Amino acid sequence: MTKEECFYLGKITKPFGVKGQVVMFLDVDTPSDYAELDSVLVEGKGGVLIPYFIEDLNLNGNKAIVTFEDLTPQESLALIGHELYLPLTLLPKLTGNQFYFHEVTGFKVVDDEKGDIGTIQTVIDYPAQALFQIDKNGTEILIPVIDEVIQKVDREQKTIFISAPKGLIDLYLQNE
Repeated sequence: MTKEECFYLGKITKPFGVKGQVVMFLDVDTPSDYAELDSVLVEGKGGVLIPYFIEDLNLNGNKAIVTFEDLTPQESLALIGHELYLPLTLLPKLTGNQFYFHEVTGFKVVDDEKGDIGTIQTVIDYPAQALFQIDKNGTEILIPVIDEVIQKVDREQKTIFISAPKGLIDLYLQNE
């Protein structure tokens, strides 16, 4: 399985105790969705994803104390600092105007004032604000990913309807 077929779950951050347990940081919105994990994919050398089976997992907020099956304490220690992934198929399905950033790549964006403004190339996930990176005939348009802007997500038509802040789209299209 490749990284493109997976989503980032978190990271193994430190050892816990002396019996080979480790602490996993879960970088997800709802950590409780992952309380019953039976395995994870750990990124190894060269970016290869290696499956590790979980013997025991105790969740506390966004951290979990984990015991992996068939690993010695030394082998568990070697996993510290490694990133964790799961297959995209394990992501909970979202409905309505909720979406995963990877899901909307290629969606058409229609503004309530300007109409079709292009296709989402990617979602840039800056710490302060996520942005749709939209291509309109070779011109880049950046639109904030916030509830006040997103009016409707139509998964069947692969279209997102927005109401961009006044004048924002004009800033990008003034030379057209």
